[in-house]
Amino acid sequence: MASCADILRSEFPDLDGEVFAYVTGILHGSGADFESVDELVEAVGELLREVSQDAKDDGAIREICQRLFNTLQLDEGRAQRCSQVLLDAPIQLSQITDGYDASVDLLPGLLLKRGQTSMVNAKKLEKAEARLKAKQDKRMERDSLKSSGPLVLEEASASQAASKKETRMESSGKNKSYDVRIENFDVSFGERVLLAGADLNLAFGRRYGLVGRNGLGKTTLLKMIASRSLRIPSHISILHVEQEVAGDETPALQSVLECDTTRESLLREERDLTAKINAGRGEGTEGARLSEIYAKLEEIEADKAPARASVILAGLGFNAKMQQQTTKEFSGGWRMRLALARALFARPDLLLLDEPTNMLDVRAILWLETYLQTWQSTILVVSHDRNFLNAVATDIIHLHSQRLDTYRGDFENFMKIKEERLKNQQREYEAQQQYREHIQVFIDRFRYNANRASQVQSKLKLLEKLPELKPVDKESEVIMKFPDGFEKFSPPVLQLDEVDFYYDPSHYIFCSLSVSADLESRICVVGENGAGKSTMLKILMGELAPVRGIRHAHRNLKIGYFSQHHVDQLDLNISAVELLARKFPGKTEEEYRHQLGSYGVSGELAVRPVASLSGGQKSRVAFAQMTMSCPNFYILDEPTNHLDMETIEALAKALNKFRGGVILVSHDERFIRLVCQELWVCENATVTRIEGGFDQYRDILKEQFRKEGFL
Repeated sequence: MASCADILRSEFPDLDGEVFAYVTGILHGSGADFESVDELVEAVGELLREVSQDAKDDGAIREICQRLFNTLQLDEGRAQRCSQVLLDAPIQLSQITDGYDASVDLLPGLLLKRGQTSMVNAKKLEKAEARLKAKQDKRMERDSLKSSGPLVLEEASASQAASKKETRMESSGKNKSYDVRIENFDVSFGERVLLAGADLNLAFGRRYGLVGRNGLGKTTLLKMIASRSLRIPSHISILHVEQEVAGDETPALQSVLECDTTRESLLREERDLTAKINAGRGEGTEGARLSEIYAKLEEIEADKAPARASVILAGLGFNAKMQQQTTKEFSGGWRMRLALARALFARPDLLLLDEPTNMLDVRAILWLETYLQTWQSTILVVSHDRNFLNAVATDIIHLHSQRLDTYRGDFENFMKIKEERLKNQQREYEAQQQYREHIQVFIDRFRYNANRASQVQSKLKLLEKLPELKPVDKESEVIMKFPDGFEKFSPPVLQLDEVDFYYDPSHYIFCSLSVSADLESRICVVGENGAGKSTMLKILMGELAPVRGIRHAHRNLKIGYFSQHHVDQLDLNISAVELLARKFPGKTEEEYRHQLGSYGVSGELAVRPVASLSGGQKSRVAFAQMTMSCPNFYILDEPTNHLDMETIEALAKALNKFRGGVILVSHDERFIRLVCQELWVCENATVTRIEGGFDQYRDILKEQFRKEGFL
């Protein structure tokens, strides 16, 4: 492609040196400031039109500016060199510098050819320079505010059309229904509209799965419902599992029991009354009140509550010893499990779950699927785990195009019906387009025929009355690709031989561990949380050294690591482009944008603060960062957390096409089936290979549940 200088010389052969220097100076010094071709036209268009002496019209000038803008965008390095100009004669710099005055700009004089006078209107040149300077000052002011001020994130908001009927029923207390009907509401995040004129109907006792692409507003919608920013009858209790349980001296089991406030208040009153009677301070009415309390406790089955809480905790992975530990002894992941256990025990009228499987291992997910199938009240769950939704959901709500569409049945049924709807919608649209074209042909043919005037008018009215159908709004396909331009090398690539490891000598994490992988490997590691899966990955990467045994890695091995806590490793106060620039300096902004775009972070997403991105979008930024150095072996710890289903499918395809090795930890059954050829189970201080794959592992877990009575 021609440089900026070549374009100017070819389009304006009579361009004098002063104007040439001025225009190329703008392109060099302010090229990065131009966000669109319109801004470039505003800066130099009028000047170029005057130079051409009206030989070129506005369209031609804009086309030239477009070529200049494209050149700047595609190759900033080339653009920086485009101000080099061939001089008429050699210049002796030593002669010039003898009487050099720093305040004098010599460049225009050097570039102006002998006997050549400038044809530029000096006043217009000054105006153009003033506009450019004002634009640069504004940009500098904006950048200084961005760097000096604290990061202010946009906030979500919701609005809803008023309903006098609902207001009257709510105020009169006559509304006893537990169905949730939220009609004609909008949800926004900052200036971005997420939902417009949407309706949400949740029938009591149904289990709804909320699905949709990353960043469309699923989590925001749950928060709006939980905070009652959208109108929901006050008698309906809502519980949103969002924050982990606070760490204090309360035992885990007691923490779960305390969320049943009715039971706790009755027991507290019973203790106070009993103590009063035993102390001889009774007034004679305590006995009757105690009888009432005992009747209510029996009615709510208070005596069975500890057993029920214990079963829920055990199903979520808390053994008997852990149930007696204080909440402050648990990590953040286990406290999130405690929050989920409290919600399940409390049994609210409307339970809101946001990616509940992210914090669970395969064993706990299987238990939760079974437990929720008998749930009596309403559930609204955001999940990208296809198998989990098939097991739990009775209905699917699809969030797309700023609206909500509800489908009866599980996720597989939703996919079939959605495809059929899209086909029908496309057929109707195409049929109407053909009909419209047929009528339009008649109108165009007889528009000026007086004998057919009435028929033409009739056809025009018919066109106006036709409902305007829109073409099918198909979601763009997600494509991911891991670079694999590296030479293959023979095994052994990565192996552990008779490895022992512990943090505390009294508790071995691994004993005599021997595993190996090569560039053909597609290995999935499963096991309960705390069994040592992440520890084994760190030993394989060399981040942790074995206490005994040997780690062998090929000299050409280059590992890319994706952590399940990747968000903690990202600087949330800067944009994704700035993040890559700091991690991998020396490349152009276009290269960073191309890398991010390969993982679906494009356009304004790439320049927004990472903190304002959704969970799935942050994961994509982490993938872009991980693959920037082109590793030949990937170790992935829970890579599907927060990703939408389309991205999970794309990730699976990319890993299958990748020419290097893969070891991953995942709880997503479908993802495991799509990618993995080997299944390693991490338990009892070692790793066992399951020959029968995931089906055999699932059967083993179900048998354990039956024996332990967790179902």
